[in-house]
Amino acid sequence: MAKTIFEEMGGAYVRQGDYLLPCLSLPVEKENKPVGVWGQRHLRYLKQHRKALYTNLLTSGKLNSYLADIDKQAEDMFLRLIKQMVERESVTEQLKTENQMEWVGRMNNIRSRVMEIVNEEIIIK
Repeated sequence: MAKTIFEEMGGAYVRQGDYLLPCLSLPVEKENKPVGVWGQRHLRYLKQHRKALYTNLLTSGKLNSYLADIDKQAEDMFLRLIKQMVERESVTEQLKTENQMEWVGRMNNIRSRVMEIVNEEIIIK
């Protein structure tokens, strides 16, 4: 029996019942970096709205490092913007000691605005 193109290129088949199925596996990534909440949000976005990009990253073995990079960028931007807005709006430790509820409300407002900015700028691009 003549070899198929798949076999000539180094592929192999495994018998499953009456069928010969190709032995396929994804390339192994060099590093398995942890992916945080921002990377997981971007992964969900890719799966739902950018299926071709998701498939290309997955099959090339670059998905995890890509998501880890997105996560780091988003986290850095999130912390930087929080710090800038806290300084600009004068949300200080003194306010925290004098009126905790006011401080919590203002911090939650800042956090919500920053999350929207990060989502628009990095997660959904």
